[in-house]
Amino acid sequence: MESQIATSLNLKYHPVAILWTDEKPKNALQFKKGKWGCVMWLFANAAKGQICVFDRETYGCWGGGVGLGFGNQYINFPGGIECFYRFLSDGNKKWKTGQRVAQEIKNFVRKDFLEDFLNGERYKKSFELVKKFVEELPIIDIPQKYVVFKPLRDVDLNKEEPKVIVFLVNPDQLSALITLANYNREGNENVIIPWAAGCQTIGVLAYKEAKSKTPRAIVGLTDISARRNIRRQLDKDSLSFAIPLKMFQEMEENLKHSFLQRPTWKALKV
Repeated sequence: MESQIATSLNLKYHPVAILWTDEKPKNALQFKKGKWGCVMWLFANAAKGQICVFDRETYGCWGGGVGLGFGNQYINFPGGIECFYRFLSDGNKKWKTGQRVAQEIKNFVRKDFLEDFLNGERYKKSFELVKKFVEELPIIDIPQKYVVFKPLRDVDLNKEEPKVIVFLVNPDQLSALITLANYNREGNENVIIPWAAGCQTIGVLAYKEAKSKTPRAIVGLTDISARRNIRRQLDKDSLSFAIPLKMFQEMEENLKHSFLQRPTWKALKV
């Protein structure tokens, strides 16, 4: 499927469709079983034209497993979920259990991970706030075996039904998408920017919106860890814009008579 929006925005990268399936696509990129990796690495590859696939043994990292929809993988974090709560806040260094786990894993993990494990990524101020964040995530365990990232051009809507379509955009293109998302809607909050991992803003948070009667789009790649991980693959100013399929189709239909045909946008598009 070709997107009129992508053409009108003059996108550099392919829109990416996210699908659930029990059939593994041939010749797809996939992490090795048990190996660490950032989901957004493969997302960047999909945006460049490659089909990518994940399953319950190849989701890359614990947050990635959550983001893709493979259940609460934080329980499998080294030392358990309480170590994760401290990892995302002020670290495990002052906690006896955390100290013990750090000794057990120090020869098997990257130095930067161990440093963060001990001293914390400090994305939340406290253990309690991270616990609340995890509890409020719309964690699901999807019924299918695989999550697939596929360039939208390769999707046949007569045979496949993506859950979400994700655009990679610069600030001008993001502005246009936000405007188009609100073009035929009441209210002015039809796009949200939640704090979450990069994969969670295109995955479980977008899946949740897809179930809504009036789904909203989600701006992502505001996760600084994800931005660091993909900085060699994508442009520095790239952000993600995840649109549930129903909303994407609505936006495609509204494009023809919108501001995208007017001089203001055309001046920015140059």
